[in-house]
Amino acid sequence: MINLEDTASAFAYKSKWELKKAYYLFSVLKYPVIVKIGSSLTKFILAIKLPIKNVIKKTIFQQFCGGENIEDCENRIFQLAKYGVGTILDYSVEGQESIDDFEKNKNEIIQTVLKASSFDNIPFSVFKVTGLGKTSLIRKLNQKDIELSASEKTEKDELINRVDQICKVAYENDISVFIDAEDSWFQDFIDEVAEMMIEKYNLKMPIVYNTIQLYRHDRIQYMKNLIDKCQKLKVYLGLKLVRGAYMEKEREVAASLGYQDPIHKSKKDTDNDYDSALRYCVEHLNFISICAGSHNEKSSILLSDLMKEKNLKNNDKRIYFAQLLGMSDHISFNLAKHGYNVAKYVPYGPIKEVLPYLIRRAEENTSVAGQTGRELTLIKKEIRRRSV
Repeated sequence: MINLEDTASAFAYKSKWELKKAYYLFSVLKYPVIVKIGSSLTKFILAIKLPIKNVIKKTIFQQFCGGENIEDCENRIFQLAKYGVGTILDYSVEGQESIDDFEKNKNEIIQTVLKASSFDNIPFSVFKVTGLGKTSLIRKLNQKDIELSASEKTEKDELINRVDQICKVAYENDISVFIDAEDSWFQDFIDEVAEMMIEKYNLKMPIVYNTIQLYRHDRIQYMKNLIDKCQKLKVYLGLKLVRGAYMEKEREVAASLGYQDPIHKSKKDTDNDYDSALRYCVEHLNFISICAGSHNEKSSILLSDLMKEKNLKNNDKRIYFAQLLGMSDHISFNLAKHGYNVAKYVPYGPIKEVLPYLIRRAEENTSVAGQTGRELTLIKKEIRRRSV
Protein backbone atom coordinates (compact mmCIF):
# COMPACT_ATOMS: atom_id res chain seq x y z
CA MET A 1 0.00 0.00 0.00
CA ILE A 2 1.49 3.33 -1.10
CA ASN A 3 1.25 5.95 1.63
CA LEU A 4 1.62 9.40 0.07
CA GLU A 5 1.38 10.92 3.56
CA ASP A 6 4.76 9.43 4.48
CA THR A 7 6.69 12.69 4.82
CA ALA A 8 9.72 10.96 6.36
CA SER A 9 10.34 9.26 3.01
CA ALA A 10 9.21 12.26 0.96
CA PHE A 11 11.72 14.66 2.52
CA ALA A 12 14.52 12.33 3.64
CA TYR A 13 16.87 14.07 1.21
CA LYS A 14 16.30 17.50 2.77
CA SER A 15 17.93 18.87 5.91
CA LYS A 16 15.79 20.65 8.48
CA TRP A 17 17.17 23.99 7.30
CA GLU A 18 16.29 23.15 3.66
CA LEU A 19 12.78 22.20 4.74
CA LYS A 20 12.35 25.53 6.52
CA LYS A 21 13.59 27.41 3.45
CA ALA A 22 11.09 25.51 1.29
CA TYR A 23 8.34 26.32 3.77
CA TYR A 24 9.10 30.06 3.66
CA LEU A 25 9.23 30.00 -0.15
CA PHE A 26 5.88 28.26 -0.58
CA SER A 27 4.41 30.59 2.06
CA VAL A 28 5.19 33.48 -0.30
CA LEU A 29 4.06 31.62 -3.43
CA LYS A 30 0.55 31.18 -2.09
CA TYR A 31 -0.10 34.92 -2.55
CA PRO A 32 -0.65 35.71 -6.28
CA VAL A 33 -0.31 39.48 -5.78
CA ILE A 34 3.07 39.14 -4.07
CA VAL A 35 4.27 36.73 -6.79
CA LYS A 36 3.20 39.14 -9.56
CA ILE A 37 4.84 42.16 -7.94
CA GLY A 38 7.95 40.17 -7.03
CA SER A 39 8.30 38.83 -10.58
CA SER A 40 8.13 42.30 -12.13
CA LEU A 41 10.50 43.74 -9.53
CA THR A 42 13.02 40.93 -10.05
CA LYS A 43 13.07 41.52 -13.82
CA PHE A 44 13.62 45.24 -13.26
CA ILE A 45 16.41 44.74 -10.72
CA LEU A 46 18.24 42.31 -13.02
CA ALA A 47 17.78 44.67 -15.97
CA ILE A 48 19.55 47.50 -14.12
CA LYS A 49 22.21 45.02 -12.98
CA LEU A 50 21.78 45.23 -9.24
CA PRO A 51 23.45 42.28 -7.41
CA ILE A 52 20.40 40.09 -6.76
CA LYS A 53 21.52 36.85 -8.47
CA ASN A 54 22.77 35.29 -5.23
CA VAL A 55 19.41 35.90 -3.56
CA ILE A 56 17.59 34.21 -6.45
CA LYS A 57 20.12 31.36 -6.50
CA LYS A 58 19.70 30.59 -2.81
CA THR A 59 15.89 30.70 -2.86
CA ILE A 60 13.62 29.92 -5.82
CA PHE A 61 16.48 28.74 -8.10
CA GLN A 62 17.74 26.25 -5.51
CA GLN A 63 14.21 24.93 -4.95
CA PHE A 64 13.30 24.35 -8.60
CA CYS A 65 16.62 24.08 -10.51
CA GLY A 66 19.60 21.75 -10.50
CA GLY A 67 22.30 24.27 -11.37
CA GLU A 68 23.56 26.64 -14.03
CA ASN A 69 25.07 23.90 -16.22
CA ILE A 70 25.07 20.12 -16.53
CA GLU A 71 28.09 19.70 -14.25
CA ASP A 72 26.34 21.73 -11.53
CA CYS A 73 23.47 19.22 -11.65
CA GLU A 74 25.60 16.18 -10.82
CA ASN A 75 25.17 16.49 -7.06
CA ARG A 76 21.41 16.62 -7.55
CA ILE A 77 21.51 13.62 -9.91
CA PHE A 78 23.36 11.52 -7.33
CA GLN A 79 21.20 12.81 -4.49
CA LEU A 80 17.99 11.76 -6.25
CA ALA A 81 19.50 8.44 -7.33
CA LYS A 82 20.26 7.60 -3.70
CA TYR A 83 16.48 7.40 -3.15
CA GLY A 84 15.69 5.60 -6.41
CA VAL A 85 14.58 8.69 -8.31
CA GLY A 86 15.90 9.44 -11.80
CA THR A 87 16.73 12.81 -13.35
CA ILE A 88 15.47 14.42 -16.56
CA LEU A 89 17.85 17.28 -17.39
CA ASP A 90 15.80 20.15 -18.80
CA TYR A 91 17.74 23.06 -20.32
CA SER A 92 15.20 25.72 -19.35
CA VAL A 93 16.47 28.82 -21.15
CA GLU A 94 13.47 30.58 -22.72
CA GLY A 95 12.70 33.57 -24.91
CA GLN A 96 15.68 33.47 -27.29
CA GLU A 97 15.21 34.27 -30.97
CA SER A 98 18.57 34.23 -32.81
CA ILE A 99 20.05 31.47 -34.97
CA ASP A 100 23.13 31.38 -32.75
CA ASP A 101 20.87 30.80 -29.73
CA PHE A 102 18.97 28.02 -31.52
CA GLU A 103 22.22 26.27 -32.40
CA LYS A 104 23.50 26.69 -28.85
CA ASN A 105 20.25 25.25 -27.47
CA LYS A 106 20.42 22.28 -29.88
CA ASN A 107 23.99 21.51 -28.90
CA GLU A 108 23.15 21.79 -25.19
CA ILE A 109 20.21 19.40 -25.56
CA ILE A 110 22.47 16.93 -27.38
CA GLN A 111 24.82 17.14 -24.40
CA THR A 112 21.93 16.13 -22.11
CA VAL A 113 21.33 13.10 -24.34
CA LEU A 114 25.01 12.14 -24.18
CA LYS A 115 24.98 12.66 -20.41
CA ALA A 116 21.97 10.34 -20.16
CA SER A 117 23.81 7.71 -22.20
CA SER A 118 26.57 7.61 -19.56
CA PHE A 119 24.33 7.76 -16.46
CA ASP A 120 21.86 5.00 -15.57
CA ASN A 121 19.95 7.49 -13.44
CA ILE A 122 19.00 9.75 -16.37
CA PRO A 123 16.25 7.86 -18.24
CA PHE A 124 15.15 10.65 -20.63
CA SER A 125 16.11 13.92 -22.27
CA VAL A 126 13.67 16.69 -23.15
CA PHE A 127 13.36 19.80 -25.29
CA LYS A 128 10.95 22.44 -26.53
CA VAL A 129 10.61 23.08 -30.27
CA THR A 130 10.28 26.82 -29.55
CA GLY A 131 13.85 26.72 -28.26
CA LEU A 132 15.05 25.70 -31.73
CA GLY A 133 13.30 28.20 -34.00
CA LYS A 134 11.58 31.57 -34.09
CA THR A 135 8.23 31.58 -32.30
CA SER A 136 6.81 33.90 -34.98
CA LEU A 137 7.68 31.30 -37.62
CA ILE A 138 6.29 28.39 -35.59
CA ARG A 139 3.06 30.31 -35.05
CA LYS A 140 2.81 30.86 -38.80
CA LEU A 141 3.58 27.20 -39.52
CA ASN A 142 0.77 26.26 -37.16
CA GLN A 143 -1.69 27.77 -39.63
CA LYS A 144 -2.68 25.53 -42.50
CA ASP A 145 -2.16 26.43 -46.19
CA ILE A 146 -0.21 29.61 -45.51
CA GLU A 147 2.35 30.92 -47.99
CA LEU A 148 5.95 30.99 -46.76
CA SER A 149 8.68 33.21 -48.11
CA ALA A 150 11.91 31.66 -49.38
CA SER A 151 13.72 32.65 -46.16
CA GLU A 152 10.90 31.21 -44.02
CA LYS A 153 11.10 27.90 -45.91
CA THR A 154 14.83 27.82 -45.18
CA GLU A 155 14.24 28.60 -41.50
CA LYS A 156 11.60 25.87 -41.30
CA ASP A 157 14.00 23.33 -42.80
CA GLU A 158 16.73 24.42 -40.37
CA LEU A 159 14.37 24.09 -37.40
CA ILE A 160 13.29 20.57 -38.41
CA ASN A 161 16.95 19.68 -39.00
CA ARG A 162 17.83 20.77 -35.44
CA VAL A 163 15.07 18.55 -34.06
CA ASP A 164 16.26 15.71 -36.26
CA GLN A 165 19.86 16.05 -35.08
CA ILE A 166 18.74 15.73 -31.45
CA CYS A 167 16.56 12.72 -32.19
CA LYS A 168 19.31 11.08 -34.27
CA VAL A 169 21.78 11.29 -31.36
CA ALA A 170 19.08 9.93 -29.03
CA TYR A 171 18.46 7.05 -31.47
CA GLU A 172 22.18 6.26 -31.76
CA ASN A 173 22.48 6.12 -27.97
CA ASP A 174 19.17 4.36 -27.17
CA ILE A 175 17.99 7.33 -25.07
CA SER A 176 14.35 8.37 -25.17
CA VAL A 177 13.63 12.06 -25.63
CA PHE A 178 10.48 14.02 -24.81
CA ILE A 179 9.21 16.71 -27.17
CA ASP A 180 7.37 19.04 -24.80
CA ALA A 181 3.88 20.35 -25.50
CA GLU A 182 3.44 24.12 -25.70
CA ASP A 183 0.80 26.77 -26.40
CA SER A 184 -2.02 25.70 -28.73
CA TRP A 185 -0.92 28.23 -31.37
CA PHE A 186 2.33 26.25 -31.71
CA GLN A 187 1.10 22.74 -31.00
CA ASP A 188 -0.18 21.55 -34.41
CA PHE A 189 3.24 22.14 -35.94
CA ILE A 190 4.97 20.56 -32.92
CA ASP A 191 2.74 17.49 -33.33
CA GLU A 192 3.60 17.36 -37.03
CA VAL A 193 7.35 17.43 -36.31
CA ALA A 194 7.03 14.93 -33.44
CA GLU A 195 5.16 12.49 -35.69
CA MET A 196 7.86 12.81 -38.35
CA MET A 197 10.49 11.88 -35.75
CA ILE A 198 8.37 9.05 -34.33
CA GLU A 199 8.02 7.48 -37.78
CA LYS A 200 11.75 7.84 -38.43
CA TYR A 201 13.27 6.77 -35.12
CA ASN A 202 10.77 4.61 -33.19
CA LEU A 203 11.47 1.46 -35.17
CA LYS A 204 13.01 -0.65 -32.37
CA MET A 205 11.83 1.18 -29.26
CA PRO A 206 10.06 4.44 -28.32
CA ILE A 207 12.92 6.91 -28.77
CA VAL A 208 10.75 9.97 -29.43
CA TYR A 209 7.87 10.78 -27.07
CA ASN A 210 5.17 13.29 -27.93
CA THR A 211 3.42 15.13 -25.10
CA ILE A 212 -0.36 15.18 -24.68
CA GLN A 213 -1.95 18.04 -22.71
CA LEU A 214 -5.20 16.67 -21.34
CA TYR A 215 -6.58 20.03 -20.23
CA ARG A 216 -7.34 20.58 -23.93
CA HIS A 217 -10.69 19.05 -24.86
CA ASP A 218 -9.44 17.82 -28.26
CA ARG A 219 -6.34 15.99 -27.04
CA ILE A 220 -7.70 12.62 -26.03
CA GLN A 221 -9.05 12.09 -29.55
CA TYR A 222 -5.73 13.24 -31.01
CA MET A 223 -3.98 10.72 -28.75
CA LYS A 224 -6.24 7.87 -29.89
CA ASN A 225 -5.71 8.82 -33.55
CA LEU A 226 -1.94 8.86 -33.02
CA ILE A 227 -2.06 5.44 -31.36
CA ASP A 228 -4.03 4.06 -34.33
CA LYS A 229 -1.59 5.64 -36.78
CA CYS A 230 1.47 4.17 -35.06
CA GLN A 231 -0.15 0.77 -34.81
CA LYS A 232 -0.76 0.76 -38.59
CA LEU A 233 2.79 1.98 -39.29
CA LYS A 234 4.16 -0.67 -36.90
CA VAL A 235 6.29 1.81 -34.97
CA TYR A 236 6.60 2.19 -31.23
CA LEU A 237 4.98 5.17 -29.53
CA GLY A 238 6.13 7.10 -26.50
CA LEU A 239 3.66 9.42 -24.81
CA LYS A 240 4.14 11.84 -21.96
CA LEU A 241 0.76 12.57 -20.43
CA VAL A 242 0.30 15.91 -18.66
CA ARG A 243 -2.62 18.06 -17.68
CA GLY A 244 -1.09 21.30 -19.00
CA ALA A 245 0.62 24.44 -17.76
CA TYR A 246 -0.67 27.35 -19.85
CA MET A 247 -4.37 27.47 -18.97
CA GLU A 248 -4.76 31.14 -18.06
CA LYS A 249 -2.81 32.34 -21.11
CA GLU A 250 -4.81 30.01 -23.39
CA ARG A 251 -8.11 31.38 -22.10
CA GLU A 252 -6.97 35.00 -22.41
CA VAL A 253 -5.76 34.62 -26.00
CA ALA A 254 -8.89 32.71 -27.06
CA ALA A 255 -11.09 35.45 -25.58
CA SER A 256 -9.08 38.29 -27.13
CA LEU A 257 -9.05 36.72 -30.62
CA GLY A 258 -12.61 35.41 -30.46
CA TYR A 259 -12.05 31.70 -31.04
CA GLN A 260 -13.24 28.70 -29.02
CA ASP A 261 -11.40 28.20 -25.75
CA PRO A 262 -9.32 25.01 -26.27
CA ILE A 263 -9.30 24.26 -22.53
CA HIS A 264 -11.85 22.11 -20.68
CA LYS A 265 -14.48 24.13 -18.84
CA SER A 266 -13.79 22.44 -15.52
CA LYS A 267 -10.93 20.76 -13.69
CA LYS A 268 -13.14 17.70 -13.33
CA ASP A 269 -13.32 17.34 -17.12
CA THR A 270 -9.52 17.62 -17.32
CA ASP A 271 -9.11 15.00 -14.57
CA ASN A 272 -11.53 12.67 -16.34
CA ASP A 273 -9.66 12.93 -19.63
CA TYR A 274 -6.29 12.46 -17.94
CA ASP A 275 -7.40 9.31 -16.14
CA SER A 276 -9.10 8.02 -19.30
CA ALA A 277 -5.84 8.53 -21.17
CA LEU A 278 -3.98 6.49 -18.55
CA ARG A 279 -6.49 3.67 -18.86
CA TYR A 280 -6.38 3.71 -22.66
CA CYS A 281 -2.58 3.65 -22.81
CA VAL A 282 -2.28 0.81 -20.30
CA GLU A 283 -4.49 -1.22 -22.64
CA HIS A 284 -1.99 -0.70 -25.49
CA LEU A 285 1.34 -1.38 -23.81
CA ASN A 286 2.31 -3.89 -26.51
CA PHE A 287 3.73 -0.94 -28.47
CA ILE A 288 3.26 2.11 -26.20
CA SER A 289 5.41 3.45 -23.37
CA ILE A 290 4.13 6.26 -21.17
CA CYS A 291 5.41 8.82 -18.73
CA ALA A 292 2.72 10.14 -16.41
CA GLY A 293 3.83 13.69 -15.73
CA SER A 294 1.49 14.50 -12.89
CA HIS A 295 1.37 16.21 -9.51
CA ASN A 296 -2.06 14.73 -8.92
CA GLU A 297 -2.19 12.14 -6.15
CA LYS A 298 -5.34 10.39 -7.39
CA SER A 299 -3.99 9.92 -10.92
CA SER A 300 -0.68 8.61 -9.59
CA ILE A 301 -2.44 6.04 -7.40
CA LEU A 302 -4.78 5.17 -10.28
CA LEU A 303 -1.86 4.33 -12.55
CA SER A 304 -0.26 2.16 -9.88
CA ASP A 305 -3.62 0.36 -9.45
CA LEU A 306 -3.94 -0.15 -13.23
CA MET A 307 -0.49 -1.72 -13.22
CA LYS A 308 -1.57 -4.13 -10.47
CA GLU A 309 -4.72 -5.06 -12.40
CA LYS A 310 -2.55 -5.96 -15.39
CA ASN A 311 -0.11 -7.90 -13.17
CA LEU A 312 2.71 -5.58 -14.22
CA LYS A 313 5.85 -5.23 -12.15
CA ASN A 314 6.23 -1.91 -10.35
CA ASN A 315 9.37 -1.22 -12.36
CA ASP A 316 7.91 -2.16 -15.76
CA LYS A 317 10.16 -0.20 -18.15
CA ARG A 318 7.19 0.96 -20.25
CA ILE A 319 5.77 3.11 -17.43
CA TYR A 320 7.33 6.10 -15.68
CA PHE A 321 6.01 8.67 -13.24
CA ALA A 322 7.49 12.19 -13.31
CA GLN A 323 7.25 15.37 -11.27
CA LEU A 324 9.08 18.68 -11.25
CA LEU A 325 12.06 19.20 -8.98
CA GLY A 326 10.99 20.98 -5.81
CA MET A 327 7.35 19.92 -6.04
CA SER A 328 5.26 16.89 -5.03
CA ASP A 329 8.11 15.07 -3.30
CA HIS A 330 5.51 13.04 -1.41
CA ILE A 331 4.49 11.48 -4.74
CA SER A 332 7.95 11.04 -6.25
CA PHE A 333 9.81 9.58 -3.29
CA ASN A 334 7.00 7.39 -1.98
CA LEU A 335 6.42 5.84 -5.41
CA ALA A 336 10.18 5.28 -5.77
CA LYS A 337 10.26 3.69 -2.31
CA HIS A 338 7.84 1.05 -3.64
CA GLY A 339 9.99 0.35 -6.69
CA TYR A 340 8.12 2.35 -9.35
CA ASN A 341 10.04 4.12 -12.09
CA VAL A 342 10.13 7.78 -11.09
CA ALA A 343 12.06 10.76 -12.43
CA LYS A 344 12.28 14.42 -11.54
CA TYR A 345 12.42 17.12 -14.19
CA VAL A 346 15.60 19.01 -13.23
CA PRO A 347 15.70 22.40 -15.00
CA TYR A 348 19.06 24.09 -15.35
CA GLY A 349 20.72 27.05 -17.05
CA PRO A 350 22.24 30.47 -16.26
CA ILE A 351 20.12 32.22 -13.62
CA LYS A 352 19.24 35.26 -15.71
CA GLU A 353 18.27 33.14 -18.71
CA VAL A 354 16.26 30.67 -16.64
CA LEU A 355 14.38 33.49 -14.89
CA PRO A 356 11.36 33.35 -17.30
CA TYR A 357 10.96 29.66 -16.39
CA LEU A 358 11.22 30.41 -12.65
CA ILE A 359 8.66 33.21 -12.87
CA ARG A 360 6.29 30.94 -14.79
CA ARG A 361 6.79 28.20 -12.20
CA ALA A 362 6.02 30.64 -9.37
CA GLU A 363 2.89 31.89 -11.14
CA GLU A 364 1.71 28.34 -11.87
CA ASN A 365 2.05 27.47 -8.19
CA THR A 366 -0.33 30.29 -7.31
CA SER A 367 -2.85 29.34 -10.03
CA VAL A 368 -3.09 25.56 -9.49
CA ALA A 369 -5.84 25.07 -6.95
CA GLY A 370 -4.50 23.68 -3.69
CA GLN A 371 -0.95 23.00 -4.96
CA THR A 372 0.91 25.46 -2.73
CA GLY A 373 -1.27 24.72 0.28
CA ARG A 374 -0.62 21.01 -0.12
CA GLU A 375 3.15 21.56 -0.28
CA LEU A 376 3.02 23.74 2.84
CA THR A 377 0.94 21.22 4.80
CA LEU A 378 3.32 18.35 4.06
CA ILE A 379 6.48 20.36 4.79
CA LYS A 380 5.00 21.61 8.06
CA LYS A 381 4.08 18.03 9.00
CA GLU A 382 7.65 16.84 8.42
CA ILE A 383 9.18 19.76 10.34
CA ARG A 384 6.94 18.90 13.29
CA ARG A 385 7.79 15.19 13.03
CA ARG A 386 11.51 15.96 13.23
CA SER A 387 10.98 18.26 16.19
CA VAL A 388 9.42 15.56 18.38
